[in-house]
Amino acid sequence: MTEQAPRAPHKTGAGILLQTIARIALGFALAFAGTSHLTVARESFQAQVPAWVPLSADLVVLGSGVVEITLGVALLVVSKYRVFVGLVVAAFFIAIFPGNISQYVTGTDAFGLSTDRDRFIRLLFQPLLVVWALWATGAWSAIRRAWRRRGRE
Repeated sequence: MTEQAPRAPHKTGAGILLQTIARIALGFALAFAGTSHLTVARESFQAQVPAWVPLSADLVVLGSGVVEITLGVALLVVSKYRVFVGLVVAAFFIAIFPGNISQYVTGTDAFGLSTDRDRFIRLLFQPLLVVWALWATGAWSAIRRAWRRRGRE
């Protein structure tokens, strides 16, 4: 007879509700940010594209805007693959982090961030977005379960 590891306690209704609200809020935030990439904040987003990116800043901004809108909508409507979408959103936040670093390093003003202190503080929020995406979609728990299973093999 094989002994099974103890299972994590089931989430309460309040915990599930909080995650759902966080996922929906992130979905709307991404869709809004993506829309602003294509419209009112296009120039500000261009200021974040690092000089070493071999594409035009406008193309990068338009492409990332479309990706953000797609990911935002996916967070809102794709429940069957919620964990996968959470992993993709977290990876997206990691992929765009060099733009935030570039804005800080080059001292580029955009989005009302006109001091090094403000730009540095913004850097601290990117990891929070990654955690938000992972937690709100259940990907954080899925990763932990996978690590536990891997440790038993």
